Amino acid sequence: MLKPLHDYVVLEKVKEEVKTASGIILTTKEAKDEPSLGEVVAVGPGKTEDGKLIPIDLKKGQRVIYKKYSGTDVTYDKKDYLLISAEDILAVVEK
Repeated sequence: MLKPLHDYVVLEKVKEEVKTASGIILTTKEAKDEPSLGEVVAVGPGKTEDGKLIPIDLKKGQRVIYKKYSGTDVTYDKKDYLLISAEDILAVVEK
């Protein structure tokens, strides 16, 4: 398993289905370039500022929206992940 350091978060990209008004499902080429929705797989301990640890307010299993084109793509155990700084995560999606 991947264990991020500092203020990094491991995300699994969530592929969204995009439907037209009539219910036709569009393929990813027609829909969007890249998803900006991910599920948190692992969270680092946090960022150190002035000698104090500032923890990251995210938990495994949460869905988040992150900045497009940020982070580093990583393949581990034949699975694709995104390693991203907590600062590049914009919102938590609540159900």
